[in-house]
Formats: sequence, structure tokens, C-alpha cells
Amino acid sequence: MIGAIIFVVVFLAVLGISLGMPWLPPGYMIFGILNIPAVDYPVLGIPAWLLIIGIVNGVVYGFIIWLIYTVIAAATGRGKKNQQISQTVNVQVGDRQTPPGSVESRPPG
Repeated sequence: MIGAIIFVVVFLAVLGISLGMPWLPPGYMIFGILNIPAVDYPVLGIPAWLLIIGIVNGVVYGFIIWLIYTVIAAATGRGKKNQQISQTVNVQVGDRQTPPGSVESRPPG
């Protein structure tokens, strides 16, 4: 759960930074490689090409930071919850039921 929060926070931060600095890699490079035309059609008042670059950068950097967090959390053991599992087994012998942990007396024979 915390990994998702980390991804969203980094995504929004990098999206905001990329809107101010659109030449930040890899968004600008991917935008150029795919030959996407730079249209100035506004989406929420922001040019579409600038928003695409910001979203790509946010996803890439968000994924990288999330992956780093996940590896560190797995290496240090943080994020793991200790679980205690108990199991009860009732054994029925003949017509009566033996409670768990008790020893059934057997007739000599």
C-alpha cells in the first residue's frame, strides 16, 4: 500500500517539474523518437505535448523510485508482517470426542 502512495507522490512531483522543464529526459526523448506532432491543443489549459512529456516522465521516474523502495524494503525486511498461525484439530475416537492436547486413556488390552 505504501508503495502505491510513493508512486503517486513521485508521479505528481515529476509531472509538475516536467511541466516547467519539458526537456527533462526520458519524456522529451521518447516524444521525439515517436515523432508525435507538438500540437498546442490545450488540455486543462496545458499544451497537449507538454502534458504527454510530463506524464511519461512521471510514470518512468515513479516506477524507478517505487522499484528502489520495494527492493530496499525486501532487503531490510521492512513491510513484512509477522503472522502467527494456530490450528486446532479435534479427533473423534469411537463415540466420544477427545479435546485437543489431552491424552486419551486406553483400556489395557
